[in-house]
Amino acid sequence: MARITASVFTSHVPAIGAAMDLGKTQEAYWQPLFKGYDFSRQWMKDNKPDVIFLVYNDHATAFSLDCIPTFAIGTGGEYTPADEGWGPRPVPKVVGHPDLAAHIAQSVIQQDFDLTIVNKMDVDHGLTVPLSLMCGEQDPQTGSWPCPVIPFAVNVVQYPVPSGQRCFNIGRAIRKAIESYDEDINVHIWGTGGMSHQLQGARAGLINKEWDNKFLDLLIENPHGLAKMPHIDYVREAGSEGIELVMWLIARGAMSDIDGPAPLPKVAHRYYHVPASNTAVGHLILENQ
Repeated sequence: MARITASVFTSHVPAIGAAMDLGKTQEAYWQPLFKGYDFSRQWMKDNKPDVIFLVYNDHATAFSLDCIPTFAIGTGGEYTPADEGWGPRPVPKVVGHPDLAAHIAQSVIQQDFDLTIVNKMDVDHGLTVPLSLMCGEQDPQTGSWPCPVIPFAVNVVQYPVPSGQRCFNIGRAIRKAIESYDEDINVHIWGTGGMSHQLQGARAGLINKEWDNKFLDLLIENPHGLAKMPHIDYVREAGSEGIELVMWLIARGAMSDIDGPAPLPKVAHRYYHVPASNTAVGHLILENQ
C-alpha cells in the first residue's frame, strides 16, 4: 500500500521566490534565510518521495471572489506556473498524479468531507515557492521537480474559512485515503503558508516570534490540542494572514501518530527566521517513526 513517510512545513512568501528568480539568494538580507534550507535540500535528495501532496492556498489565480472552494484537489496531469501580474515564475511546470489524486478524492468524499475536483488550473507562489525552497533552482525548460505533485488548495482568503479542527480532521482522512491506495509508493505531505504576518491595516507588518515558536512546539508535541485553537487566536496573535497556519494542521493530521500507537514523529529539521519581506518564516520536517 502507499504510505506517508514524512511531512514538510514551510512558509511560501512570494518575495522568497522573487529572490531566487532574480539571483539574490546570496545577498546579505536573504542569505541567512536560504541557509536554513540547506539541510532540507539535501534531505530531499536523500529521502526523495514518489509523490508530494502539497497543501497551499491560491492567491486569486485559479480562483477568485466569484468562486472559492473550501477544499480543492488537483486531479490533472500537469499545472502551469501562474502569471500573478508580473509574469509566471521561471520554474518548471508541475506534473500531477491523476490516479492517486482521484483515489484520494473518492476516499475523502466517502469519509464525508466535501472536496472540489479541479482538472485544470494554474498554480501560484503558494505551491511553487515551497518546491523551490526544498528542491533548489530549476531551469524552466530543461529542469523538473523531483516527483509528481498533487495540489490541495484551501480557502484561507475569503471568510468563512475552515477551522483548525476541520483541517486536522481532513488530514486524518487524507492519510486513510493514501494508505488505501494499492500501489507501493512513498508520499510526503506538505503544509505551507504563514507564519505570523499581516499585510494591511493598522497592524501591517506584525510578526509574533514568541507565538510562532509556541505554535511549532504544539504542532510537534500536542497537535490534538492545537487543532482546537479558535480562529480569533490566529488573527489576534499571528495577524490576519496568520490564519494560513491552519493548513499546517492538514499535514500534521496525516501523520501516523495521530490515530495509532505510533510515537511522535522525529523532528528531522526545525528552522525559524525573521523577517522575510514582512513575514515570519517557519520550517519543519517531521518523519514518521
